[in-house]
Amino acid sequence: MAGRLLSLFGPIARIIPEIKAPERRIRFTEKLFWTVLVLIIYLVMSEVPLYGISKEPLGELAALRIIFASNRGSLMELGIGPIVTAGLILQLLVGSAMIDCDMSRPEDRSLFTTASKVFSIVLTGVQASAYIIGGMYGSLMGTTGIVIFLQLLSAGIIVMLLDELLQKGWGFGSGISLFIMAGVAQHIFWQSFATIPAVGEFRSYGFFVALVEVLSSGQPASLLWLRENPQNPSMLGFIATIAAFLIIIYMEGVRVELPLSYAGYRGFRSRYPIKLLYVSNLPVIFASALFANVYFFSQLFWSLNGQPPPGRNFWLDLLGQYQWIGEGDARHLETVGGLVHFVTAPRNFVEVTTQPIRAFGYLGILIAFCVIFSLTWLEVGGLGPSTVAKQLVGAGMQIPGYRRSERAVESILKRYIPAVTILGGIVVGLIAGVSDFFGVFGSGMGILLSVGIIYQYYQILMRERASEMYPAFRRIFGE
Repeated sequence: MAGRLLSLFGPIARIIPEIKAPERRIRFTEKLFWTVLVLIIYLVMSEVPLYGISKEPLGELAALRIIFASNRGSLMELGIGPIVTAGLILQLLVGSAMIDCDMSRPEDRSLFTTASKVFSIVLTGVQASAYIIGGMYGSLMGTTGIVIFLQLLSAGIIVMLLDELLQKGWGFGSGISLFIMAGVAQHIFWQSFATIPAVGEFRSYGFFVALVEVLSSGQPASLLWLRENPQNPSMLGFIATIAAFLIIIYMEGVRVELPLSYAGYRGFRSRYPIKLLYVSNLPVIFASALFANVYFFSQLFWSLNGQPPPGRNFWLDLLGQYQWIGEGDARHLETVGGLVHFVTAPRNFVEVTTQPIRAFGYLGILIAFCVIFSLTWLEVGGLGPSTVAKQLVGAGMQIPGYRRSERAVESILKRYIPAVTILGGIVVGLIAGVSDFFGVFGSGMGILLSVGIIYQYYQILMRERASEMYPAFRRIFGE
């Protein structure tokens, strides 16, 4: 039955909107144009408010919204969340053999793509309905609720098509990566140069604008080391941001290199690199998706039950306790207990010192799930020792000093890959969690993901330029 599941999506493919792959080779400048156009459309959508509601502060979910390119109260309210969730669910089902899908066959790849689109649209509708029914925007009944639902559904389909436009070869990379990187850059720029009034202070919100104001008044810059209101960007956060970037860039280059030789040509040597971040930043994305769903559903149940104060309902308190903080435009919802309290990071150093149990609980949970997801993705993503050994032997490679067999190569890889995977999961969890503790700009997870995405884009652009200047390289790159 599982093998026939994807075939059910065949008839649906005719009505699902699709971006056709280019029938000619797209030049570098044309790809650059489409990539920039997609980025502009995303930025515009993230600033266009939803008709029928008022924009509110991001609150506790701000850091996770950065990861999913979401902006509260705008057309990008749901961001790339439904697309990422749909893709991850299908990848896990295929990787665990619960769904029979041979990605080397064009028919199966086409059905998989259609299934991803269908699931993305369905999840967009489900999340949009949950936001409205759960009272995330207050009481929305009748025509207003329908209008907001249609806006969110349409925006979700547009985001899906923009991502497909780049992945089909019209632009560079993928829309998901581009949107995450743009969202992180947008938040870093805003926290650095925003001229709006700071929360609870007379100075401006942006760190550098506030720094100019302090220095021009003859006061010491140390006043901004920790702001009066810890929600505002501080000097400690700025220094931590630079340190986080440098540490992540260094970690991207840490690797173990296994010597290889080619059986067909004596003297031909190569190396197989096993990076410290072997499964890249995928564990952080998995953990972010899990934490975001815990927050979302706990807040949904809390709203559906009349937003009771802590102590009224045991099961709701166990899942998550919420409380409204502040007044007027600064009024926002914060977690005060329950499971959800320990899967949302303290947003600054002051909160860490006043809530150490929450801080260490969050860090422990984050690291644990990063390790679990790292090990899970080894087999699901085809990165395990047995799969890699089969690929190397199939390509005619062997490890010098060992006979050319999958078992011999696999035994060597087993010494490194599992250990490096666990260590890499711990490292990404530590970097993402500890960075948030110091109030980094753009969130720790955001910086971790953006560095990896920038590195990927650098490789893509260098390859494209090489193919443009030296056409013979196109055969090497498989173009």
